Amino acid sequence: MPTTFLNPSPGSSRPPPDPAWRSRVSAAIIGLAILWPALVYSEFKPWILFDTQSLGAAGAYLAGFLRPAHSIEFLQLVLRGTWETVAIATAGLTLALLGAIPATLIVTERLSISRLGTGRMRFASRLVRQCVRWLLVLLRSVPELVWALLFVRVVGLGPTAGVLAIALTYSGMLGKVYAEIIESSDAHATGILLANGSARLPALLYGALPESAAELVSYTVYRWECAIRGSAVMGFVGAGGLGQRMDESTRNMDGGETATMLIVFVLLVALADAISKMLRRRLG
Repeated sequence: MPTTFLNPSPGSSRPPPDPAWRSRVSAAIIGLAILWPALVYSEFKPWILFDTQSLGAAGAYLAGFLRPAHSIEFLQLVLRGTWETVAIATAGLTLALLGAIPATLIVTERLSISRLGTGRMRFASRLVRQCVRWLLVLLRSVPELVWALLFVRVVGLGPTAGVLAIALTYSGMLGKVYAEIIESSDAHATGILLANGSARLPALLYGALPESAAELVSYTVYRWECAIRGSAVMGFVGAGGLGQRMDESTRNMDGGETATMLIVFVLLVALADAISKMLRRRLG
């Protein structure tokens, strides 16, 4: 006797209930309960954006973005500010490397000579390594904008404050990330060099770097890109560069000048991205 299958009528067919709906609703409620006090204490009031006066001022300012400033005199100012911004970022990153590379040699456990044979580092080596780690934590914990405010008070207005601020903050960042990249690379070549009497620097140059050069270069170029953006922000506190020009334009509500400088920042970031891709391709 053939088996017959009864199809339910279209009106009575219902999709099965979601078995995880209770947990999802509970997570949404918990998220709102956590987010609401944060919104209250941060005085988040998005309805201010729809105020008639705010809309009028914002509309007039944004309308200037459709006509970027392109006079010869202004473009010359932008060109000087752009060059100053790139110079601040490059000089600051170079000084940061001078501090980050020795710190990487110290804090990277893979380059430790004292633990060869026994597998354990001496107390003095652990103490020095931990002190350098704390120093790197201190340097990267303070944002470059705060360092810039401090140095503006010390050395006065100008690019010097921006260079020093980038150097301090980025040396802490680079030292930490460089050490992590080297620690995660293949340890075979480095271990052989150290076991055969090599010093730390040759072990780094000939053992660890060939394994992680592409990642180190990519991160360094990314930090250079961040330094360009950071130098622009620090210009708002008097640390020179294109950000100082942008501060003047935004204070005057000149949308055309602001749009021109934003276009320049986009081009600078695109240039940094192209350099990173080119270097990774060559190292890869």
